[in-house]
Amino acid sequence: MLQIFKHHLEGLKEKGLYRSLRVIQGEQGPWVEIEGKQVLNLSSNNYLGMASHPRLKEVSAYAIHRYGCGSGASRLICGTLELHETLEKRLAKFLKSEAALVFNSGYAANVGIISSVIGKRDVVFSDEFNHASIVDGCRLSRAEVVIFPHNDMNALEEKISSFYRQDPDRRRLMVVDGVFSVDGDLAPLPELVRLANTYDALLMVDEAHGTGTVGPGGRGALAHFGVEGKVHIIMGTLGKALGGFGAFAAGSRELIDYLINTSRSLIFSTALPPSVISSALAALDVLEETPSLVERVQENAGYMRERLRRLGYDVLGSHTPILPVMIGEAALSMEFSELLLKEEVLAVALRPPTVPEGTARIRVTVMATHTREDLAFSVGVFEKVGRRLGIIKG
Repeated sequence: MLQIFKHHLEGLKEKGLYRSLRVIQGEQGPWVEIEGKQVLNLSSNNYLGMASHPRLKEVSAYAIHRYGCGSGASRLICGTLELHETLEKRLAKFLKSEAALVFNSGYAANVGIISSVIGKRDVVFSDEFNHASIVDGCRLSRAEVVIFPHNDMNALEEKISSFYRQDPDRRRLMVVDGVFSVDGDLAPLPELVRLANTYDALLMVDEAHGTGTVGPGGRGALAHFGVEGKVHIIMGTLGKALGGFGAFAAGSRELIDYLINTSRSLIFSTALPPSVISSALAALDVLEETPSLVERVQENAGYMRERLRRLGYDVLGSHTPILPVMIGEAALSMEFSELLLKEEVLAVALRPPTVPEGTARIRVTVMATHTREDLAFSVGVFEKVGRRLGIIKG
């Protein structure tokens, strides 16, 4: 039976789809150390540089001395500390929601939320480019899953109106990423809100990559489009722009109480430790006290986007710090990524099944802590590698 694993791995290698772990030595920052070599980090979700922020380090260490290393139990047993309650109140205020609930990861949150709010008799409408955790949450819900073309609101309305006419009492959920993690574009939230109101559907938005990077004060795609208070379920993470670990749901008080009583990924998991919760609280403080961080990451993204386009690269419709540099074939994207690394730039290739066949790309992510000199250096490397592989002509 073990030969099955070997043959599968050999097949992945032949197709250029084999994956392995790359070890970072030291802390996450704009430059990181790999195998003793300093390289420019263009692959991290640490958008605001919070993962190595001195204030977050300080409060995390203090929390261990004050509260210990672990929470001791799941949230519903005796693992809910006063810190959890404080963070949930802060998150609700930050997102202008009635209440919030902390989960252990973005994956656990999406799976736990979706599989709780809909069930076997219901139907869920999911964008074709939604994150894998949303896809798995839809599957686990046992609801009928309807996939609609990426950001195609006409196609979505055609599908949801048909189900509404057939059975108006059937529960309907629309779920999208606010910022899509591989293309870096935004969901058309005003149109989604309109569809939710028209067809009496729940609307859930995953703000994992939007929190801290878009919208006034980094409050995400909802704030960017001015639809705060009009989306029923918000999900977000603490482990990307906020630099730590964990995730959350936000919405009405009734929604949060419902999830506390029904979400299996919450009920059957040990609660996040005090150090993690404390660092999240500190990250919110830093974000609210230093709005220039959000402005800086947006400016850096704009600079990088313009320079890559000038070189002739297609970065699709990105309006965020996520910049997909389209390559096409999986093997070529891997070679591109390896050549970048040899030139001291870490930018990872995304290949199928993460992206559709023929759309492999280098996923570039910029940080507020990148200097303009850092980004100019990376542009030069992209030009050098692109010309070497024949991707840039002339």
